[in-house]
Amino acid sequence: MRKEMVAMLLAGGQGSRLGVLTTKVAKPAVAFGGKYRIIDFPLSNCINSGVDTVGVLTQYQPLQLNTHIGIGIPWDLDRNHGGVTVLSPYEKKSGSAWFSGTANAIYQNINYIDNYNPEYVLILSGDHIYKMDYELMLDYHKKNNADLTIAVMPVPMEEASRFGIVVTDDNGKINEFQEKPKEPKSNLASMGIYIFTWEKLKEALLANEDVENCDFGMHVIPYCHEKGERIFAYEYTGYWKDVGTLKSYWEANMELIDLIPVFNLYEDYWKIYTKSDVIAPQYISADSHVDKAIIGEGTEIHGEVYSSVIGSNVRIGKGSVIRDSIIMEGVTIGEGVTIEKGIIAEGSVIGDHVQMGVGEEAPSKLNESIYTFGLVTIGENSVIPSDVKIGKNTTIAGATDLSDYPDGLLASGEYIVKAGDNV
Repeated sequence: MRKEMVAMLLAGGQGSRLGVLTTKVAKPAVAFGGKYRIIDFPLSNCINSGVDTVGVLTQYQPLQLNTHIGIGIPWDLDRNHGGVTVLSPYEKKSGSAWFSGTANAIYQNINYIDNYNPEYVLILSGDHIYKMDYELMLDYHKKNNADLTIAVMPVPMEEASRFGIVVTDDNGKINEFQEKPKEPKSNLASMGIYIFTWEKLKEALLANEDVENCDFGMHVIPYCHEKGERIFAYEYTGYWKDVGTLKSYWEANMELIDLIPVFNLYEDYWKIYTKSDVIAPQYISADSHVDKAIIGEGTEIHGEVYSSVIGSNVRIGKGSVIRDSIIMEGVTIGEGVTIEKGIIAEGSVIGDHVQMGVGEEAPSKLNESIYTFGLVTIGENSVIPSDVKIGKNTTIAGATDLSDYPDGLLASGEYIVKAGDNV
């Protein structure tokens, strides 16, 4: 049975700008909003838009991602014909090759797409937070008799040089592309969401099959433009967040807890689905205090939580105060702990009387461009001993003990990364 449109979801990226959060997991598998993972958003968009055939292309650290997706039950994508399929690089008769570039990943899965003989192919990234009806974008593509439609959104002109920019005529037809231009001619930025007519995409992929690190923005789209294909811009004006940096990831989580959030996770007409375990309800003790926070199921709070996102099965001990922080699933926090602007990854254990986010800011000695904004970032399954102080723009990965903290302090800008936890 032919499918009108197949979605291909690019989820193989390392997400190096998220630092220790992606040492052991692919960026799309990183927790978000207390109970979700980043990939839940494009997957939910697909099923809400009536797209029931999704190929998820994985490569870097795929174990948690594969486990999370499973056979697609939470998104109603467990189907005999179509549904969700995890697509990893595989050995072929002529040898094996990793995916090298976004377009090369699609090229290596031409047979998967051909199996459904679609008229259209939707290309998505697995690392953005947004709600979008792809059916409306497909209607726009059809109406314009387009060969390629690119989702775009207006950005401030002073930021336009960070994006791929398109220049359109009055009908939305794209006349020019600028890849991260010094002098942008418009403020319409590509969102990395494309609808191709499959026949045209296949032709472009085959024509660029020998290109090293073949990419949509650098190779396939310019090829289509040079061939004179009909390329249109579909303007999107809703909420869209690239959570590719620790700062943007932290900000996007914090936006969820506003009294009137810019991005509402709980709208009935556009649900965000995720893999949910059956967990006991959360427990908030009589002497604790919680204000403006998301609290996951199975979490026990005996301290104070302010303006934070707390995942499931977290335990926060008596006298502990958590502010402006993201605490992921299964974290244990001792008694008398204070955490300011922390991101604590899954399964970590924080001892008693630890103070995080103390002192003045200093630039990170590990990577100044990643570990910034005064955040304390703790990698998955790390251990922090009792009675230590940790400064701002700091990073810890692995099981640490008191000997790792001179005079009981990890000063601002410093880091501890244990062997096997390379970042």
